[in-house]
Amino acid sequence: MMLRSVLASSALLATTSLISPALADDPLRVVASFSILGDMVEVVGGDAVAVTTIVGRGEDAHVYEPVPTDAANVAEADLIFVNGLSFEGSIERLIEASGTTAPVAVASVGINVLMTDEDDHSDHSDHDDHDDHNHDEHAHDDHDDHDHDEHAHDDHDDHDHDEHAHDDHDDDHDHDDHDHDEHAHDDDGHDDHDHDEHAHDDHHDHDHGPEDPHAWQSLDAAQIYAANIADALCDLDADSCETFEANAAAYGEQLEALHQQYEAQFSDLEASERVFITAHQAFGYLARDFDFTILSPQGLSTESEASAADVARLIDQIRETGAQALFVEANADPRLLEQIASETGVSVSDTPLYSDWLSDEDGPAATYLAMMTHNLNALVAALVTN
Repeated sequence: MMLRSVLASSALLATTSLISPALADDPLRVVASFSILGDMVEVVGGDAVAVTTIVGRGEDAHVYEPVPTDAANVAEADLIFVNGLSFEGSIERLIEASGTTAPVAVASVGINVLMTDEDDHSDHSDHDDHDDHNHDEHAHDDHDDHDHDEHAHDDHDDHDHDEHAHDDHDDDHDHDDHDHDEHAHDDDGHDDHDHDEHAHDDHHDHDHGPEDPHAWQSLDAAQIYAANIADALCDLDADSCETFEANAAAYGEQLEALHQQYEAQFSDLEASERVFITAHQAFGYLARDFDFTILSPQGLSTESEASAADVARLIDQIRETGAQALFVEANADPRLLEQIASETGVSVSDTPLYSDWLSDEDGPAATYLAMMTHNLNALVAALVTN
């Protein structure tokens, strides 16, 4: 298997390479697990970081196969960012096997996690949870109060994410059961995710579990991502901490403004007009932010396959709800949704949505902000102006 050969290469690299921290005048060598997270790190870190992403633009982390250069980048990193919530799959084993001495920061720590029943492929987001997205509870204004001496990031060598887990977020969001020991790779709380027994060589074994990992689809949650990124960078580069925090705060203001802009545009929609269809359940957090209902034939992962029963049930739901907007995801196979469109009479939007990755730099989703703007504009066109 490709993964096994990569892990073997990374183990050899770990025993033969000397890992040295970035020099004072050099940017921090930061690895991010996928392109959306890498863009956030670049915004917060600015010139003080040199970011490498494992899963690049246009690539799907659900099915990604690590390559030898990934092992080298991970082994030589000063800091590694992952999404957490069991999103990374085989990348988790790559990090563990690389022998890296870099701390692993989980960017999603402290968000209000959306729980999803994988047995029900249609995502009826619980809009009662929308009130939980109170900005005081999300602590968007309180991140500057984080005392980095008391924020428990002092000892990175032991990679203890109980000490690196932004405890103040967990207290606010009642996620004490998210144990971030061992690089936070078991943050879904599933003891059966043993990496020796769950080798990820067969991608169909990759199960997200009950937690929806696509938290970046929430502009509210993205503000917490930014604050977590700043905290982790501050622990490695105290001299640049003020800049990191200022960048995160400015970024947070942009994210909040974008949220408010589109909340106003959707404000006149009735509940029956807030229904749309996508291939897989990647937009649950966006749905919760804006009180949408999303119907989808697949589960949380793009590698899941919809059964005939799933499709039949979805067609019934489309007819019952009167959903009139159907979106294909960028780079995804459109055939299943085209079949559903043919059977229901719902037209497929000309504008694809971006879920798990950024576009090329000259594309419509070159940055996280551009991606969210693109997606929300597509929803406005389909739900508001039609």
